[in-house]
Amino acid sequence: MVIHIVGARPQFIKLSPVIRAFKGAEIPYKVVHTGQHYDYTMSDMHFETLNLPDPEYHLGIGSGSHARQTALMLEGIEKVLMKEKPSLLLVYGDTNSTLAGALCAAKLGVPVGHVEAGVRSFDRNMPEEINRILTDHISQHHFCPTQNAVNLLKAEGINGILSGDVMYDALIEFSRISVNLPYPSPFILTTIHRAENTNNSGRFMAIWEGLNMIARDIPVIFPMHPRTRDLYPEVLKNQGTGITIIEPVSYLHMLAMIKDASCIVTDSGGVQKEAFLLKTPCVTVRDTTEWPETVEAGANRIIGTDPECIYHTVMEMMQSAGFDHENPFGDGKASITIAEYIKNTCMD
Repeated sequence: MVIHIVGARPQFIKLSPVIRAFKGAEIPYKVVHTGQHYDYTMSDMHFETLNLPDPEYHLGIGSGSHARQTALMLEGIEKVLMKEKPSLLLVYGDTNSTLAGALCAAKLGVPVGHVEAGVRSFDRNMPEEINRILTDHISQHHFCPTQNAVNLLKAEGINGILSGDVMYDALIEFSRISVNLPYPSPFILTTIHRAENTNNSGRFMAIWEGLNMIARDIPVIFPMHPRTRDLYPEVLKNQGTGITIIEPVSYLHMLAMIKDASCIVTDSGGVQKEAFLLKTPCVTVRDTTEWPETVEAGANRIIGTDPECIYHTVMEMMQSAGFDHENPFGDGKASITIAEYIKNTCMD
């Protein structure tokens, strides 16, 4: 039996095609939701729209400092693993839930599989980067989304499996579903939630100034993460002409919005990939990216937070973004590849 550890919105998306593949391969499993994301718009809404069954375990950890959150997850996951005694624990991506699951399993001698292994931004100021590195180095099975990820793992002395990207599997399935949006084109879509931007008011307000400059020429739609909303309530009071702040949307709505947008302004790793795959220009307001493949293709630009640069780059990318490169994220069957490997290699 396999235990899946999830806790945040991107992991629910990745889980959906994987458990479908598990059912097809007749692999027994149970899901543990740590509760890292607990707001309806960040958790339950996605279980509903992705047709995910309720998790067998919900730890209800909630928010807190990195140390407290990870410690509580370790305690809760340990109880589950000691009770269930799984053959494998599968973790996804780069969150505190990922690290806590991997670390707890490693301490108990339970083999760990890492979905989205080998991804690197080379910025250790990002908690996500620390989580990725540590998880990879205590995992036994590494499912890499791209050849670049395989190569980066090899440089660290780890042999990874080129599975392809399970988020691409999900995108293929769910982007086919028609969604009527209330936002007429053209519009710019933005998502800002990374700690490097939201915990630094100077960076966030610089991004906000850049968005206001863009909004003078083209409307900006901003589904705002609850954490960002709590940190910057004054932004809600002074939205500025042309910027519409909305609640986070379902995965289906987000894919439709990315597809219809003229350009994306984001600090999200997942949105960078989705924009590339849906052929929408992307401008990333960070100093690094874990998805250099999108930059090499000319579909994404990494520009930092200077307002003038944000404005001018968005205007340029709407005219010159490139999408002619071969898709590096696989053939849309990553979940099947992972399930077949686990059935043949990891099950008792």
